[in-house]
Amino acid sequence: MKTCIKNIREIVGILPQGVLRKQGAEMNETGTLQDAYLLIEDGRIAAFGGMQDMPADAEKYIDAEGGMVLPSFCDSHTHIVYAGSRDGEFLDKINGLSYEEIARRGGGILNSSDRLHETSEEELYRQSMERVNEMISKGTGAIEIKSGYGLRTEDELKMLRVIRRIKETCPALVKATFLGAHAVGRGYGHEEYVRLVCEEMIPAVAKEGLADFVDVFCDEGFFTVDDTDRILDAGAKHGLRPKIHANELEVSGGVQIGVKHHALSVDHLEKTTDAEIEALRGLDTMPTMLPGSSFFLGLPYGRAKDYINAGLGVALASDYNPGSSPSGDMRFVWAMGCIRMRLTPVQAFNAVTINSAYAMGISDEVGSITIGKRANLIVTRPLHSLTMIPYHYQTPWIHLRLLSGVPC
Repeated sequence: MKTCIKNIREIVGILPQGVLRKQGAEMNETGTLQDAYLLIEDGRIAAFGGMQDMPADAEKYIDAEGGMVLPSFCDSHTHIVYAGSRDGEFLDKINGLSYEEIARRGGGILNSSDRLHETSEEELYRQSMERVNEMISKGTGAIEIKSGYGLRTEDELKMLRVIRRIKETCPALVKATFLGAHAVGRGYGHEEYVRLVCEEMIPAVAKEGLADFVDVFCDEGFFTVDDTDRILDAGAKHGLRPKIHANELEVSGGVQIGVKHHALSVDHLEKTTDAEIEALRGLDTMPTMLPGSSFFLGLPYGRAKDYINAGLGVALASDYNPGSSPSGDMRFVWAMGCIRMRLTPVQAFNAVTINSAYAMGISDEVGSITIGKRANLIVTRPLHSLTMIPYHYQTPWIHLRLLSGVPC
């Protein structure tokens, strides 16, 4: 079926085929076309051009009414499969407890693990799909989802089966990451738990084909560089490429161990030095920053400008999770990239679209307006500039969402 979007004020995010990410000065640019149409065929972008050349043979026409057309957001770092809520810890934070102090008291990740253990797979899927649908309603069309609240083999597998079911039933493009090394599970010694992850969890995950990536929380009070090295070696033996939690709480060495293992992305980077920037130069690894976590925890924001000025690309993601970033609104992430990280609207736009798609290995499928890619699109209300979207960061702005060409 051919569907044509007409009367588009401006298409934003145009890229030629084969461009998979943006780096350095490329972050300052985005391809645009004014007074345009866009043709969708069989769920993919088939053509676009000026309104004077709009085809007359489409079966369906959608009137953009002077709005813009953008690629849907790509969110490359989430923890949205969890049970219940941790709003009690929200009060603890207000009363002055730090993330680390809450974790030492048995809260945080271990709290979520206890709740997940008590929740059925069906109920976990129901709660998680509510969050998926919320994210889609706000313009997200591709989502990476991590395990990591199981912390027991059977519960990590339960989480990953829920993620597989989400992949199969939601219209967004979903990638799964095994994060058994999120914290040491209750009842285990540290070394005992690292062995469990390497020798039991990873083989079990691989046997069922449940994950695309392996991740480790390589940071102060969680897993060391040596632990991470062992876990990533085990993952590599089963075909799992790394995505690393690094440098959220301290300069942890997580970036460097991620580089050693050819990680697709190194995520967080709230605490970073020039050494991390240098370690990433000329590599395929995408630095990914999570301003929602900085906002909610009062942590420093990543040095995105310094990375870009050094010739690197930057991705931004939501880190949607119950403890440190309870929001999956990528428009707000875009806005924080501008307001708190001092990125230009175009730099931050590239960070939440093509570069975040790259950070989950799907920028050949989504993240830009490119012929042949999935028609995962946002049609905005009439706007006079791209800057208005992060500037009016709470004003309703979406006219229509399409995933694989289907309104949703």
